[in-house]
Amino acid sequence: MSRGPSTFRQQDVTRALRAAAAAGIDIERVEIDKNGKIVVVASKLKEQTGGARSTNEWD
Repeated sequence: MSRGPSTFRQQDVTRALRAAAAAGIDIERVEIDKNGKIVVVASKLKEQTGGARSTNEWD
């Protein structure tokens, strides 16, 4: 049994991850569907979840 054609390459995933990291995005996971579509899922920022950055030390 032979494999079907490759829909994506490791190089494509690497480029997507490097671009996201260069944009300052924290990466939670990567999803790749059967058609070869690469989806980079970003993690929630600390500012949006009420982390230490969004609190005011004077309050």
